[in-house]
Amino acid sequence: MEILIVEDEQAVAKRLIKLISDLEPEFNILGVIDSVEEAVQWFAVNPSPDLLFMDIHLADGLSFEIFEKVNISIPVIFTTAYDSYAIQAFKVNSVDYLLKPINKEELRRAFAKLRQIHSSAPMAEASVDYQKLAAIITGRQNPLQTRILVRFGQKFKSIEIKDVACFYTENKTVYLHTFANDRYPIDDRLDSLEEVLDKAKYFRINRSTIINFDAIDEMEAYTKSRVHITLKKPLDISFVSSTERSGDFKDWLSGKKTGG
Repeated sequence: MEILIVEDEQAVAKRLIKLISDLEPEFNILGVIDSVEEAVQWFAVNPSPDLLFMDIHLADGLSFEIFEKVNISIPVIFTTAYDSYAIQAFKVNSVDYLLKPINKEELRRAFAKLRQIHSSAPMAEASVDYQKLAAIITGRQNPLQTRILVRFGQKFKSIEIKDVACFYTENKTVYLHTFANDRYPIDDRLDSLEEVLDKAKYFRINRSTIINFDAIDEMEAYTKSRVHITLKKPLDISFVSSTERSGDFKDWLSGKKTGG
């Protein structure tokens, strides 16, 4: 197997090379690249390796920028010192994700996982859409909205999304309700809002209501597997989840889903 390492810290690269040599002495290290620009140039003139080890933070930017300029279809093992990047997208979409300093046993497991995934397919036939993954991680796909503009009379007001307890439709008008118990009509549709809200914080419990997790005070079982939700004071509001969304709502509450 031919391996390319994309890493801007020499000490880390040397350690990784030694670990790979210890675990898989027959593997061939093609070289070490330390920047996005150099990686793009390398792929332009060289045949694709069998495997990439790729640091997330490089000297000239995030390694995800490489995927925007180069069509990479081989397996990638991401490495980084930043635990904030350890999200489910990596475990689902990549071969593996290793935190620095890289542990020998974790690297051994990564190689085992690599063999298991590709035991019935050539190494070059990776099914990962790295460009899509890059868009998700860098926040360029459906960026989260942080503020919303409301109008009351001839005045406008910008409200932080985090201050909104819920959005709901009433008499064909969409309203936002703040934690301070203020209510404003808005022009946005719930379908559009659902796409730009943080799905870890907001959930659409029925066709006409999106609620903020932090606004929930009490929940009770309701008929037909539904959930009756009461929001915190001073909000004098309660909602009922739809039968269709109640299962996903319960999963979301338990952390099994990021939102819906």
